[in-house]
Amino acid sequence: METARLADVVVVGAGQAGLSAAYHLQRRGFVAAVPAGPVAAGPVAAGTGGAAAEGPTAGEGRPAGTYIVLDAEDGPGGAWRHRWKSLLMATVNGISDLPGIPQPDVDPAEASSSFLTRYFGGYEHDLGLAIERPVKVQSVTREDDDPAGRLNITTSHGGFSARAVINATGTWTRPFWPIYPGKASFRGRQLHVADYVSADEFRGQHVIVVGGGISAVGLLDEISKVTSTTWFTRRVPLWRGAAFDRQAGHDAVALVEERVRQGLPPQSVVSVTGLIWTPALRAAAARGVLDRHPMFTAIEPDGVRLADGSFLAAGVILWATGFRAELEHLAPLHLRGPGGGIAMDGTQVADEPRVHLVGYGPSSSTIGANRAGRAAVAGIVRLLTRTGIT
Repeated sequence: METARLADVVVVGAGQAGLSAAYHLQRRGFVAAVPAGPVAAGPVAAGTGGAAAEGPTAGEGRPAGTYIVLDAEDGPGGAWRHRWKSLLMATVNGISDLPGIPQPDVDPAEASSSFLTRYFGGYEHDLGLAIERPVKVQSVTREDDDPAGRLNITTSHGGFSARAVINATGTWTRPFWPIYPGKASFRGRQLHVADYVSADEFRGQHVIVVGGGISAVGLLDEISKVTSTTWFTRRVPLWRGAAFDRQAGHDAVALVEERVRQGLPPQSVVSVTGLIWTPALRAAAARGVLDRHPMFTAIEPDGVRLADGSFLAAGVILWATGFRAELEHLAPLHLRGPGGGIAMDGTQVADEPRVHLVGYGPSSSTIGANRAGRAAVAGIVRLLTRTGIT
């Protein structure tokens, strides 16, 4: 039987939040866990398996601990690897710098998928971060009933044993598909924004776009330039008339944070902030593209039945209905409460101090992900110090 690899901290995911966590672990003096085979419990010698760590150590020249980042992707970039090519740096929402290394000069005409994949890859290389991929984490379990005991991580490449886990798996791998009457009968094409490639593949077909978020309106604008579209949402979209300033951002994040503190499923930040007018969207509105319709009542083989009883023929239904947090591998820990969500204390799961969620709820924005990575590491250092590990 293969012996589990030991690390003080396992980070799951190498998107923006995961890279932020890795950066702050390295800054705190953590070094890469031994790459292969069984290792002794506790920290390894400084410099083993990675670049020299900077920042405070545990004293006597010893590192503060060991860490490893496990990423399911084939290469750097996280979810940005999969964004559609037409999502350019000129049109993508603001992307915050990763901690410690600012973004290089940006060509507004470059696809966000290629730019950010290159930026993330260079960041990992320059800092010598301890990342292994592709490694799919399948489950996280408690080794025993000791609240200060170890956590077992089962993966596609063997087992790991950690004192703490920082989960940074994001949402991209869990697109939300609503259940709708007649959905299976539709003879056209149905796809989620996670599967979107280009508007060109819809030429000559009427496209229904469902959803009230940023992706929905952005793709409506794009698709409407090559074919006809109709927009449906459950609720009337909220458009911001005023500028989205720092205070508005703070207030929006605070509302999402309060939900997760109460153990409720997190809402997206945009559901609180509303949609922001851009010149491109104002032009789309002038063309009638953003004339929103209430949700249809049923899907039929060749289209949808509208709320007023009339029929709309369509060849494509694009579900821009958002994503859910990818947390299935944490299910054995039974973290969810009666409210359907996970009660949080900052980035820490309220009832399980060994587990931190970053890029979850209020930290799902890029600037929030950076801050969450720092906060999670600070919390884990306190935990390990309290239990006499560091």
